[in-house]
Formats: sequence, structure tokens, C-alpha cells
Amino acid sequence: MERRRVVVTGCGALTPVGNTAEEFWSALTQGRSGVGPITRFDATGYPTRIAAEVRNFDPLTYLDRKEARRLDPYLQYAIACSVMAVADAGLDPEKVEADRFGVLIGSGIGGISTLLEGEDVRKTKGFDRVSPFVIPMLIVNMASGLVSMRFGAKGPNSSVVTACATGNHAIGDASRIIQRGDADVMIAGGAEAIIVPLTIAGFCAMKAMSTRNDEPEKASRPFDASRDGFVCGEGGGIVVLESLEHAERRGARIYAEVVGYAMTADAHHMTAPDPAGDGATRAMALTLADGGIAPGDVGYINAHGTSTPYNDKFETLAIKRVFGDHARRLAVSSTKSMTGHLLGAAGGIEAIATVFALHHGVLPPTINYETPDPECDLDYVPNQARKHEVEVALSNAFGFGGTNATLAFRKYRA
Repeated sequence: MERRRVVVTGCGALTPVGNTAEEFWSALTQGRSGVGPITRFDATGYPTRIAAEVRNFDPLTYLDRKEARRLDPYLQYAIACSVMAVADAGLDPEKVEADRFGVLIGSGIGGISTLLEGEDVRKTKGFDRVSPFVIPMLIVNMASGLVSMRFGAKGPNSSVVTACATGNHAIGDASRIIQRGDADVMIAGGAEAIIVPLTIAGFCAMKAMSTRNDEPEKASRPFDASRDGFVCGEGGGIVVLESLEHAERRGARIYAEVVGYAMTADAHHMTAPDPAGDGATRAMALTLADGGIAPGDVGYINAHGTSTPYNDKFETLAIKRVFGDHARRLAVSSTKSMTGHLLGAAGGIEAIATVFALHHGVLPPTINYETPDPECDLDYVPNQARKHEVEVALSNAFGFGGTNATLAFRKYRA
């Protein structure tokens, strides 16, 4: 059976640099950082005291008071982004065939605030005071469940948990569902809310995060020689995917087409990437093969680009292995330099950044790029956005456990 074409028609984002997709994109093109001192809790004494927090978010814009009080922040983020994406797509849910309307939203960790608060109640007040909502509010697939209820989407309903690759896997898997004819519309992406004492302590113990506490806005510096770790972020990124026929039938505006997707494993280490960049190399190469894309057709890569010493070096190596001489002509940037690392939501917001880059003909920069690293020697769109028309772009996401996912988007042509 011929594979159906899949297009992106709506985007919803809640990020450390903006609370809508439009605000997010505007901040990226201005090169604005969303990193600052942690305000969610007192981080005094922690080696890392900075993060990229969502600011000025009012859940009551999207939820009633009772629901907002009950829901874990990651669920609030997922619902808000889904509402924004559906509105942006101009989609009337009542006019979509319910059993051909699906949801696939993931999270790297899920409702950790709910988990920690529930355990605190159990310890201090007793097991019989624990809320009956603890379990529903912490499980990862509840984001897809609640969004499906919100819009009456009775088609495929699933979730994915693959650490920092979650958002890409969710969007890629959702596109496959449409391609094979099991749905016409999918809401897909990721949400994450993990700026809590335990999570930050855990990453500190791993020595994975930047300790540039005195210059938070300069802490996330992918591919720069002085990078010293990632910056933890939070938020959500959700897209509306449709079969091309469905989008055309309702006269939808189309941002871009999903033309390739692949996933691989490093099978190397729990947290460190393969030093040969093997898994990342195969993810990109298989994505090109999946879409029938010539390497020379790719003009931009939204890199995983975490600002850790290993990731940036090995991702650069992988790009060179896949693209050969063309790697020097590619533009590569990491929007994590501005947003920090949203873990399970990273792929969602970075897919939106990639789609907008194609749609608007502007490449977002890698900010804080000051000192070149001899082992990271590609064009990272340093410090300022660049007007540049691109036909095909990739978005990379690599996660703990050695899980990798790459998406390919093409400028839409009828």
C-alpha cells in the first residue's frame, strides 16, 4: 500500500523563552536565553543552581480551577500545548472522525511532583491520606489520555518514554500511524516538568549539568570549547499532524511535511553516547533512506546539541560520517543554547523550531558560541539567526539508554 503523506498543520509550545509557539519562535530568532536562577525551590548548596523554567504560565487559561489544582504540572503543560496546537491548526475537533483522530504524547519522567508530594503525605500523615489521584496524575500516558478526552479523539492513543528522545519518537510514531492509514489526525509531542529537588540533585550527582551559576544566560553553550554541561529545562511542545488529503480537504495552512523518521540504539552505555557516534549516524542515515532524501538536499540540522563535552563532539562526528563533504555546507544549530534541555519535551519544541525554520526561511542560532572547539568544527549558526531558505531539515534527539531518533521535514510543495 502506498504510504500516505503527513503534514504539520498546528504547533503549540510552552517554553522557558515563550508561552506560545509564536513567542518561542520570536525569542529563538532574537537569540534570547531562558536560563536563570532556580525559583521552584531553594537550591542553596547545590552545585547547579540554575535552570530554564517556564515563567508566568497560568493553567487557568486552559483548565478549570479544580482540574488545575489536581493535575501535575507536566499534564498542565501537555494540555495547554495541545489546546494551542489544535487552535493553531484551525481544527474543529467535532468535524474530525473521532475514531480516526489520535493522540501520542510522551514524557521522560512524567508526574514526579505528584509522586514526591504523595510520598511526603504518606510519610507525614499516613497512607490513608494519600490522594486517589496520585497514580493517575503521575503515569506518563495520562497526558495522551486527558488530551484525547479534551477533544473527543477516539483513535490511536498511546505514549512513549525514551528520555531525551521522547518528543521525536512521539512525533515519528504518530506520523507512521497516519502513513499506514490508521488515523487521519494525530496530536503528538512531549511535556516535562522536573525542576524539583530530587531531579536536580540526581543530575548534580551525575555531574551532567553546567555549574556556571553566576552567568546563567551563558551556561548553555553547545559546541563551544568551554561548555561544561547541560541546563535543565521544562515545558511542552505539541504538533498537529494530518494526512495531506485531510489537511487539503479542510483548506488547512501547512507548515511543512514529515518526510523521514528513524530510530536506533547505541547499545553502549546507560548515559554516555557511543564515542564513534554510531547510533546517531545510523539514525540520520536511516531517516534519509526512509524519506528517499539525498544528503545534499539537507540544508539544516536542529542538533541534539546538549552542551555536554561528549554529546556535542560525537554528534558533530556523526554528522560528518553521514554527510561527508556536504557537512561543511550544512547549517547546524542547537536551540538548547536558549531553552535549556527540556528532556522528554525537547524533541517537541525542537520539531517546532525546525518546522518554523523551513516555513519562515530563518535558521535559529546557537548562542554563547564564543570559543571554537577543534573537534566541533561545523557551521553552528553562531549567535545570530540567519535568513536562509532550506528545502529539507533534520531534527536530532538522543537519550539516556542509548536511544536515538531523527525526524526529517521538507518545505511543503503541493
